Amino acid sequence: MEPIDLGAASLEPLAGRLLVASPSLVDPNFARTVVLLLDVDDDGVLGVVVNRAGHLPVADVLEPWADVVVAPPVLLPGGPVGTDSALAIATLRTGVGEPLGWRRLYDDVGLLDLDSPRELVTPALDRVRVFAGYAGWSLGQLEDELAEGAWYVLEGDPGDAFALDPATVRATVLRRQPEPLSWLASYPEDPTQN
Repeated sequence: MEPIDLGAASLEPLAGRLLVASPSLVDPNFARTVVLLLDVDDDGVLGVVVNRAGHLPVADVLEPWADVVVAPPVLLPGGPVGTDSALAIATLRTGVGEPLGWRRLYDDVGLLDLDSPRELVTPALDRVRVFAGYAGWSLGQLEDELAEGAWYVLEGDPGDAFALDPATVRATVLRRQPEPLSWLASYPEDPTQN
């Protein structure tokens, strides 16, 4: 299937926006993924895949943080880069200031430094999600992939990264888009089996 041309509705990749893989993207690292963009600057682009389920309990590798992560309390595979490292995002509780070790990305979502003193940070946090690895693009690389039609850049919702069932995120994000893009919410993994 050819990617849907968004024309003037196409968005610029910015922190807080989502990259949603088009049906033409078949790279197994990114096919059918939704990537939450965390940093977009002159050095490149960094994000985490938010719609793949994980299996390794956070308690097994980051025990002090196990009781503050949202369900499911597992490390989610954030991408193919740095898979031996953990990256956390967290939202703030309403009406609290920004704690030490938390850096705002967009809305009330920020990067959480897992080396921060947990007892100082957690009272300010509402939701925490931990990812093993991340997705990264060097300067110009993502622009090339966008020009090829590999990704759709869409507005994100702060809840996208904290879904109870990460596997539902792609369909949820696509359903809230205008037609014809919303049709991709039910596009089969293998259209020949439809």
